[in-house]
Parts: sequence; C-alpha cells; structure tokens
Amino acid sequence: MLFGILCLVLLPFSFASINTTCLPSDEVNALREIGRKLGKEWDFNEDPCSGTSNWLSPSSRYYQNNVTCGAQNGSTCNIISINLKGQNLSGTLPSELVKLRYLQNIDLTRNVLTGTIPPEWGSMEQILIISLLANRINGSIPKELGNITTLTTLNVEDNLMSGTLPEELGDLSRIERLLLNGNFFTGELPQSLANLITLTEFRISGNNFSGNIPDFIGGWPRLDTLSIQASGLEGPIPLSLTRLTNLTDLRISDLRGPDTLFPTFNNTSFKELILRNCNLIGELPKFLASQQESLDILDLSFNKLNGSIPDEYRDLEKTDHIYLTGNSLSGRVPDWTGSADSIDLSYNNFTFDSSQGLLCLSGRRNLFAAFSTDNTSSQVSCLQDYPCRRTFYSLYINCGGNALKYENKDYEEDTEPGAPSYFSMVDRHWRLSNTGHFLDNDGDDNYVLPRTSRVVNNSELYQTARIAALSLTYYGLCMAEGIYNVSLHFAEIIFTDDGTYSSLGRRVFDIYIQGMLVEKDFDISEKAGGVGIAIVRTYTVNVNATLDIRLYWAGKGTINIPTRGVYGPIISAISVDPTFPVPQEDGSGNGNGVSGGVVAGIVVGAIFSIVLILGLLWWWGYLRKKDTMDIELSGVTGAFTLRQIKVATNNFDDANKIGEGGFGSVYKGVLPDGTLIAVKQLSSKSKQGNREFLNELGVISALQHPHLVKLHGCCIEGNQLLLAYEYMENNSLARALFGPKQWQLELDWPTRYRICIGIARGLSFLHEESRLKIVHRDIKATNVLLDKDLSAKISDFGLARLDEEDDTHISTRVAGTYGYMAPEYALRGYLTDKADVYSYGIVLLEVVSGMANVVNKAKENRFVLLDRAIDLKNEGKLMELVDPRLGSDYDVKEMTVVINLALLCTSISPTDRPAMSAVVSMLEGRIIPREFSGEQSMSMTDMEREKMRRLVGMNDSGIEEMSIPYTDSAASTTPDLYPANGFSEYIQKRENDGKKLLP
Repeated sequence: MLFGILCLVLLPFSFASINTTCLPSDEVNALREIGRKLGKEWDFNEDPCSGTSNWLSPSSRYYQNNVTCGAQNGSTCNIISINLKGQNLSGTLPSELVKLRYLQNIDLTRNVLTGTIPPEWGSMEQILIISLLANRINGSIPKELGNITTLTTLNVEDNLMSGTLPEELGDLSRIERLLLNGNFFTGELPQSLANLITLTEFRISGNNFSGNIPDFIGGWPRLDTLSIQASGLEGPIPLSLTRLTNLTDLRISDLRGPDTLFPTFNNTSFKELILRNCNLIGELPKFLASQQESLDILDLSFNKLNGSIPDEYRDLEKTDHIYLTGNSLSGRVPDWTGSADSIDLSYNNFTFDSSQGLLCLSGRRNLFAAFSTDNTSSQVSCLQDYPCRRTFYSLYINCGGNALKYENKDYEEDTEPGAPSYFSMVDRHWRLSNTGHFLDNDGDDNYVLPRTSRVVNNSELYQTARIAALSLTYYGLCMAEGIYNVSLHFAEIIFTDDGTYSSLGRRVFDIYIQGMLVEKDFDISEKAGGVGIAIVRTYTVNVNATLDIRLYWAGKGTINIPTRGVYGPIISAISVDPTFPVPQEDGSGNGNGVSGGVVAGIVVGAIFSIVLILGLLWWWGYLRKKDTMDIELSGVTGAFTLRQIKVATNNFDDANKIGEGGFGSVYKGVLPDGTLIAVKQLSSKSKQGNREFLNELGVISALQHPHLVKLHGCCIEGNQLLLAYEYMENNSLARALFGPKQWQLELDWPTRYRICIGIARGLSFLHEESRLKIVHRDIKATNVLLDKDLSAKISDFGLARLDEEDDTHISTRVAGTYGYMAPEYALRGYLTDKADVYSYGIVLLEVVSGMANVVNKAKENRFVLLDRAIDLKNEGKLMELVDPRLGSDYDVKEMTVVINLALLCTSISPTDRPAMSAVVSMLEGRIIPREFSGEQSMSMTDMEREKMRRLVGMNDSGIEEMSIPYTDSAASTTPDLYPANGFSEYIQKRENDGKKLLP
C-alpha cells in the first residue's frame, strides 16, 4: 500500500487546499521550487500526500509520475520519493532537494534535463537512490557526493558528463550500483574505488577512460555485473577477476593492449559472458562447457583465438546465443553446431568439407566466410552453389525497404527479417550477414526498421533502414575488377528532434570497406547536422570480384534512448558505381560479347588515338617548334576543359584564391553539381613545375585512401596545367596550428591525436599497402589538409617517388622542405620510406607544441623545435613541450607516447626509425612497444650539422643535389595546396571588400 495512506489516517478525508496537508511548510515550499526548476507543473491545490493523479499516477516501464510520502515522527508526513520518469522535463537539477530531509529516492530517468549535478546534494545524508539516466546532464561528478554514506545507487548513464572520477567516490561505503555508461569520462579509475566492497553492479562502458583495467575490481566480492565495453581502458583482463565467484554478467569489449590468454573462471557460473575484441589468443577454454546450465550468451567474437572447437562444447548446444565470429578457429565444423539455438562462426579458418553440405546459413548457424579457402579465393566456400552467371558493374540496395527507383537508379529490395546469427540466402549477386542481438532488450529484436512517416530528401530511400546490434556486412558478388565509388546512404530515423528524450540518442559505429577502417566513431546525426537529414559518404575502392562493406558497433554511444533495442549501426541504402567505362553487354548479358556498337567504338577510339598521338607530338614539339614545354604524358585521370575550370573558379577570380605557392596559385571552385574543388594552377614557365604536375597526376590518380586528398581531375589546355582536388574546408594543418591568428583553429587534444593517427595511416598506405609503394618526400604541416570533420589527408605528390622494393634505397636529386628532410637524404641523397618517417616525426612535434619547426640562422641553423625537444628529453622535462593552449586538458599518457614517438621517428639512423604500420599500431594502442623504447641517437654530429649548414647556405644553382634555396622559414620546392601564410593577403582583401558593403 502507498505510504500516503498513513498520512490520510491522521487527516480529514478531503482537502480544500494545500493548507490542510500534513507536509511541513518548508517541504511544501521546497516542492514548489523543485517543480519550477525541473519544469514540472504540479497542482498545489491538491495535497502532495493525497495519492491523487496529480501526485501519483499509474506507472509503466518508461513512465512514472509519483511523489510518495511516508509518516515520520508519528504526527507528520514527509516526502520520501520522487519518481518523474519519461516526462521530457526540460529544466535543471534543483539543489533544493536537500530541503526534503527524508528523501530516499530521486528518479529523473528519461527527461531532457540540463546543467550539472549540484554539489549541495552531497549533504543529503539519507538518500538511497539517485537515477539521472538519459538526460543532458554535463560536467563532472561532484566530489561532495562521496559524503552520502547511505547511497546505494548512482545512475548517470547516457548523459554528457565528462572529467575524471573524484577520489571521494571511494567513500561511498554502502554503494551497490554505480552506473556510468555512455558518457565522456576520462582519466584512470581512482585507486580509492578499491574500497567499494559492497558493489554488486559496475558499468562504465562507452567512455574515454585511460589506463589498465585495475586489479582492485577483483576485490569486490559481491560483484555480479561488470560492464567495460569500449570504456577506453586497456588490457589485459586482470586475472583477479577470476576470483569473483558471484559474477554472472561480464561484458568487456574493444580493449587496446597486448595479446593475452583467456582467463580461467573455474568457480564462476555465467549467465552472460562477453569478451569481444579483447586480443585473446590461444584455444577456446574447455571450462566453458561446464557453464551449460546457466550460460545464455557467449560472445568471444573478433579475437585471435585458434584451434578447433572442443568436443565438450556440444553441451552448449542450447545456449541462446554463441558468437565466435572473426577469430582464427580451424578444423572441422562440429555437426552439433547445426542444431544450436543460434551460433555465428563467420570469418574463421575452418576446413571446408563439401560432404557436410555446408551452407552459409544452416538453421541458425552462420558460416559465411568461415573457411580457410575463403581467405585466398574471390568466392567464399559456402557460396560455391552460386556461380557467377554474369559480371556486374554496379550495385544498388534499398536497405530494409522495397525495390524502388531513385535518381534514375533501380535499388533492389532488402526486406529479409534477419536474426542474431544470419546470412541471406536469396539468389542474387549480393548477400548480407548479421551478427548480434540487442542486449537487455525485453521486447523482440527488429533488424529491419518499420517504415517511418518522416520524409527525408523527398525520397522513400530514407524511410526504411536495416539495423544491427553488433556487425552488419553487405557482400557484393561477381563484380568486375576495377575502381568503384561506394556510396553509403544514412539518415537517423529513430531519434527525434522534437525536444523529447528520444532526441538525446547518440548512435556511434565504425565503417569498414574491403576490410579497411574508413570511419571511426561515425555518428549519423552529428555528421548530417541533425536527425532526419540524409548524408551520403562516398569512398573510392579497388574491387576484384568481391566487395565487402561492414558496419560495426564498438560499444560507443547511448544504449537506452529512446529504448534499449536501437543502439546499433543503421544504413538506409548502398550505391556502387564504376569509375571506368562499362562495356556493352552481348545478348547473353555476360558483358563479354563484341557488338556492332563496340566495334564502332573501337574504330572511333582508334581514330581518336591517332589524333591524340598527333596532338601529343605537336605538344611535345616534334611537329612544331619547341616553344612551350616538354611533357611526358602517359595517362590522365578525369579531364576538365579550361572553360569548365574557369566557370568553376569565376575565371580565376582573386576572391576565390585560397593559396599561393612557388609554382602557381590555388583557387576554390564549384562544379555544376555543387561539388567544391580546389584548383591548383601550375606555372607554365617552370619545367620543374611540369615534371611535378605529371608526377602528381600519375601518382595520386593511382591511389585512393581516406587519408589521401582525392584528385577529381586535371586540365591540360594551351599552356595551362591545372589539377582539381577535393576541397578541404579547414585548410591545412599548418594554418590551423600556426598560421595567421585569425585563421588558427582551437584543436583540442583528442582532435590532434586523431590527426596524428590519420597522417600515419595515410603514410602506412603509401609505404606498405598500396599497389605502388610510394615515398612522398615532402611530408609537412602545410601538406596535411583537414576536411570539415578535421580528418587529416595528405596532399601534394609532386615530389613523390616509387619505392623499388628490390633496392635498399634510391639515390636521387634532393628535393623537399628543409626542416623536415631526413639527414641521410639531405646530405647524401639516400632516399627510403624512412625519410617520410623522419618528416612525420617533425609534424608530430608541431602538433604537440603548436609551433613550426623553423630554422634559425642566428643559432647556426638549428632546428628550433626538434632541438628543443631533444634538450627537454635530456632534462626529463618533455611535458614543457606541450602547446600552452591545451592547458592541462590532455591525456598525459597519449601525449607521452606521441612525443617519444616523434623523437623515435627523427632518429639520425634510418634503421632506428619504425615503419609507419608500426607507428599506427603504437598510436592506436597508446603504447610504445618494448623493442622501440630504448634510447636512440637523437642528434647529428658536428660534422654533419656543419655540412647541413653549408648546404642550406648555398643557393639553388650552387649545389646540384639541393634544389631549394634557403629562407628564414622552411622552404619547399612544391606549391602547397593550402599554405599556412601565403593566402592571408587575399583573405584580408576579401574581408575588407566585404566590410565596404556593410551599411
């Protein structure tokens, strides 16, 4: 019965006004102020303890409107509980709650409350439960909350809170549930939390913590639920957790750190065990077979587990969900898996046995790409019964919806219901594979979103979508070999923009194409500028028969808004278009016949080729006097006419000039379809510019990567040499860090760290992953451009050189930018990919310090920044190098890694420098591997320094291998696409002209 009835016994049966309540007047006044601040309109003409609908309403899972009273001191009653769940209250948290002296429970779950937690709440010594789940609360947890020795539950999940956890939380001597999921908390977990021996539930998933998972968690004897998914903490999983015999729900995922063996929980009976993407190695542990009586969920996906599935696992046949996806499991697929409730074995190395009649989907068993032969062939083993009957040059899918026509493209139907372990068996040239179910969702899981009434882009394409709880893969079959533009269509159609708690969700996931991560922590509504707004992400990829598109939820974002089953990645449509001419099909539709039209095309092409050859001979001067240039043109990318470029740039209007370099200017342009471009105009008077034009055209047109600037095309007409790149909204890294003050950007440390990783990934691709192994030769801050999302992209390939793998180095004419050039290259022309590594190290120092590595003639040509870093390292004061603009708002461990990595990359000996793939691993793992942690030679000899000084002091004609004159700042032989300072006068001119137009 309600506590309020106790109060009614002492009072008349009805109340004419608030004056007849048994509540003390100070609590009545406090309630008025609390309601005002929360935005809650209570009717105070009714008694708060009356139990009327104004104060006490029927409840549901997501809605409560209860103010509960309890009798105190025999003759009065007091407020003991306030539950206002799911009411979309838009106020702030009231400090006046402290005036309710007997308040034990405050539940404001699923509202739109803003502001911070009042420190005054620390004086509520009687409070038991504080629940603020799913609001817009920001700021940090006040240390004063540590004073509440009665507190048993603190729930701030799915808010916007940040900062480090206060040490005082360790004083919560009765705390049982500490729930911090889905925020932005940072720093290490305080050692004082070891005192929380009363904890039964601890959830910190989806945050930005640092450091290792602490051992002290194993000292919480009553703990039954532990969630550390994508928390930011590093592995390995501490062995102390195996002492937690009461643990029934363990969820750890997406750990950085070293490989580790599977922890042995011999004395624990799990209901849910999730150890996903935790760098686990070795064989599957047999002790799990003894868990069959209790285990509902077993998720060991995306680890490095090998060996066969133990025979003992047959006892897990009735486990609700088993995910072993993305490991290296081998041997024969056990027969019992065919009758399992739900088991996902996709992406492993099992032995394919045709006698088993294995299909990609058998019952509830997913075997897509599960066999060792799938790693070496273009056709996955379980699809052998689906031979390629024709070659396809495009792919259009309306994800989660019916077939429709959009922008003159026929999108195919995709309405299969899906399941936790699912592979599409519909006979078509594409498939989909789904892994995962929605955790803690009491209702049915839906993998195809119901049609929404929301209209996006006036198209049905965005009214449906497919959703996944963990991993969703689309697999294109029988694709013609070539380079394609893969466009992924997104729109957030679950979250709202109506000011309710349904608008507070954050959907964050990763995107992989052909196994390569192209988007990390992708948030649809953030990128699109709001919910219900379409956004298309296009990636240029090389396809050889098969195309793999995977969306993966790595544990980030909110998981409870508006309900629990909507947190995974969603996609509205996929369109894949070739960048190459598509041959006309013969009557059989196989694309290989030669029709009359094709013959005619060949004839026309031959004539065109003859004309082109004659034109080139004339261009090169063989058919005329050599009065223009000497160009060796072997191939081009997309072509523009000079007229098109002039229209795009408004005839190279100065108002559109965004850069000026030694060999030409850079202009902003707009193509007819609205695409923004940056046009680099190379001077026709420079033979060196001609060479670099052709070099850049040949190199960049053959390379496509998310961290390389995309080349849209070129124009060669008359004496004009023009390159059209994608337009980068935030210009260059140099301008952002140390350009003119009015154009500098406030780059916080997470953004800078992400930029460091982006540059490293781009260089790793150039050096080790692309078909052409490339040495860039001019890596510097002005050649790193930032798009609208501040993602880093490498530009300016005019000096790039092929790295012949059979040669230890290339001896070549020295060119580049002094201050970024590796010593062995500047002194001896000795060029390897380690020259780029050196330059990258300099850029790291610039990112950390916010300073340019300029050359100071007055100090005998010292590299001011690098020498300062070396001096500070020797003095043990590396943190003094950090940009003062960052203050103390940075991750010290990450900063230490970057600085030490910069010094490692700038080692004098090239052999001491790491490969760029190792650099990426170090940054993504936030560690420096032991083999690279030793002291390195950090400075040149006096003789080498003197030689460098003499080289720089000479002019271009005075030294054959040095192609650049010395200037007081770093000098380059190539025009920067977005120089740090060269554009300022044009920007200033535009601003002044604009001001003249103002009234």
